[in-house]
Amino acid sequence: MMNRVSANEIPAPAPRSTEPSQLATELVERLKYRIGKDPKVAKPHDWLTAAILVVRDRITDKWMDSTRRTYATGAKRVYYLSLEFLIGRLMRDAMTNIGLMDEMREALASLGVDIDIIAELEPDAALGNGGLGRLAACFIESMATTDVPAYGYGIRYVHGLFRQQIADGWQVELPETWLAHGNPWEFERRESSYEIGFGGAVETLDLGEGKQRFVWKPAERVIATAYDTPAVGWRAKRVNTLRLWASNPIDPILLDAFNAGDHIGALRESNKAESLTRVLYPADATPAGQELRLRQEFFFSSASLQDILRRHLQQYPDFSSLPDAVAIQLNDTHPAVSVAELVRLLTDMHGLNFDTAWDITRRTFSYTNHTLLPEALESWPVPLFERLLPRHMQIVYAINAKILIEARKEQGADDQSVRNISLIEEGGERRVRMGNLAFVGSHSVNGVSALHTELMKETVFADLHRLYPDRINNKTNGITPRRWLMQCNPGLFNLIRESIGDAFEDDAEQLKALDRFAGDAAFQERFAAIKRENKVRLANLVQARLGVRLDPGAMFDIQIKRIHEYKRQLLNIVEAVALYDQIRSRPELDWVPRVKLFAGKAAPSYHNAKLIIKLANDVARVINNDPAVRGLLKVVFVPNYNVSLAEVMVPAADLSEQISTAGMEASGTGNMKFALNGALTIGTLDGANVEMRDHVGAENIVIFGMTADEVARVRAEGHNPRAIIEGSPELSQALSAISSGVFSPDDRGRFAGLIDGLYNHDWFMVAADFDAYAKAQRDVDALWTDGAAWNSKAILNTARMGWFSSDRTIRQYATEIWGA
Repeated sequence: MMNRVSANEIPAPAPRSTEPSQLATELVERLKYRIGKDPKVAKPHDWLTAAILVVRDRITDKWMDSTRRTYATGAKRVYYLSLEFLIGRLMRDAMTNIGLMDEMREALASLGVDIDIIAELEPDAALGNGGLGRLAACFIESMATTDVPAYGYGIRYVHGLFRQQIADGWQVELPETWLAHGNPWEFERRESSYEIGFGGAVETLDLGEGKQRFVWKPAERVIATAYDTPAVGWRAKRVNTLRLWASNPIDPILLDAFNAGDHIGALRESNKAESLTRVLYPADATPAGQELRLRQEFFFSSASLQDILRRHLQQYPDFSSLPDAVAIQLNDTHPAVSVAELVRLLTDMHGLNFDTAWDITRRTFSYTNHTLLPEALESWPVPLFERLLPRHMQIVYAINAKILIEARKEQGADDQSVRNISLIEEGGERRVRMGNLAFVGSHSVNGVSALHTELMKETVFADLHRLYPDRINNKTNGITPRRWLMQCNPGLFNLIRESIGDAFEDDAEQLKALDRFAGDAAFQERFAAIKRENKVRLANLVQARLGVRLDPGAMFDIQIKRIHEYKRQLLNIVEAVALYDQIRSRPELDWVPRVKLFAGKAAPSYHNAKLIIKLANDVARVINNDPAVRGLLKVVFVPNYNVSLAEVMVPAADLSEQISTAGMEASGTGNMKFALNGALTIGTLDGANVEMRDHVGAENIVIFGMTADEVARVRAEGHNPRAIIEGSPELSQALSAISSGVFSPDDRGRFAGLIDGLYNHDWFMVAADFDAYAKAQRDVDALWTDGAAWNSKAILNTARMGWFSSDRTIRQYATEIWGA
């Protein structure tokens, strides 16, 4: 047996040189001995891997030092459980945070390699979809930056969501192959492997004296194996861990079946296990799809909790100290089954009684809610849940009994309140409510903007809030300024540093010092020149990918986000059609040249969202090829939206579209990224737009449309969209053109159903808000014609966005929820 060396006996590694000449030597060494290539024949992707390995070695030194420091100090650890981590490319991020970007650029250049060329070859990690995953990525970076010891736990998706192509205007989903050639950032941890069970039955053992022990005997088992990626904070103060789980079969091949000639069937168990971690958000329109989603969520939750408990027992004698040493944050409802799983592990595997296990569980977990949409507050059919997780179904019923008895006896809850609080939805098909399970199993439940948090109390969790009035709190989202200013907009970053010094690099709120430059003509000129350079870069990308030529002098009006009806891309497209009609009918007016850019993915089974993408492309084809428009309006849908594309589009935006139906967007973080990069926002009073208005000033943001209260009142009193449409000539004409097939001559009825929905119910208030939106857009046009006023407002947006740093958000989590 090998002797274990204590951390105190391990000498600290000597600091590695950052001299470009030494880095160049290491690059050649990695190329030869780790990749097996002579520099004379090395290809760009070989140099990329070599550069990553040189950077990774330096990060690893600091990673191990951070881990030893956590053990030595006994610091409380935070575990962030999220089904998504949209981390994007990592090389620039890592080089920036360890202060090695300029030196690596010089070292590679000395070897004849352009760092910008090889950086473009790094694939985006396909580990997320949209705002939820990008928030998790920002939080992991900010936890390291603010010196919070943390692990991020998720799934190592082989294909992620999907790679989006546009064929004849329609979204086509193709597999994302980001892991096809390996991932040089990650380390496999074979010792961190755990069995995960599904199905089977529960046996009850009588221990005497009225005590029982429950033994779950799963019918299926798979192995979860950890892969670790270092998450380095700003200035490498701390390096935390992103631990992702891969699924493997216990028996990779059934040899008896193979030898009997059933070569496909012999891999049945292998394929079933590996399917768990192949795709993010498999379509759940079928029972098989629903089951796979639940399997995924339990798989990564169980593996993460087993790992957390194992690590805890390495330092502490029992689990009584778990809430003091560990904080587990549930990022939305996807990992909510963790509540039942932790109770199971503590009772069935470690012998605690139910009441003790439940107390420890509630004090350890906290839950972030990201949505008020009922379909996003996951629930599972009871038969499915019970068949797949029979022991957890028992635990859910036990928790439910405890909660409902408390609500009835101690709070005097009436029948309706009890129904709303229950973990089991009884109306129609009986379902397990995962949002309620996460709520009752956590000591803290937070919203992600001030408005969203208040709406949680009034709507989806109203009865639970009355039962636990101190549990809900607000933590407004934030973004990391390292990724979303320093890296994606180096021109603006350098201008800011030259103008106000570098204090804002460590404290984003120091950006306020830019206020004094808002009216400075010389500063405005440099600010505008940088914006134009960013627009030229985006125009070049669009030209290369789509063959569409854009004028960088036009207003770049951008809406990039997941395609969903509540985000109202449809409102934007309809307004583009109305503007198109006006430009043709009033050619004598001095129209502001405008480019409307869209990007985003629609869920594969979301028919209307995919139809909206088709509409955007159909409208673009007609408008962009109509000589009567004279180039004054263009519409572009840029396919395969991901972090790298956002890093080009965000700095190029003049106008940021944040136009969700009021009361439906929890927070948004795209709004923060655009404003930080000097775009003006047109938006509703929804999500974090409310707080952005308060910080940047009402005069520096364009707000339109109904408030959340007004939307709720109109829905309650009865909404008559047909009368609104018929009373608005611009809207009526635009909808008629779309519905009648003007933009779809090959299928004139293609969009009739989509438009009928606006006439008959208009749930997302597209018709209701159209006139206010169109007027706001013409106000934007008027402002654009005054370049000095526009630039002043853009500069003030950048200057006043420091509060929306994810560093601030994480500090609030650490002090007010985690006690870390």
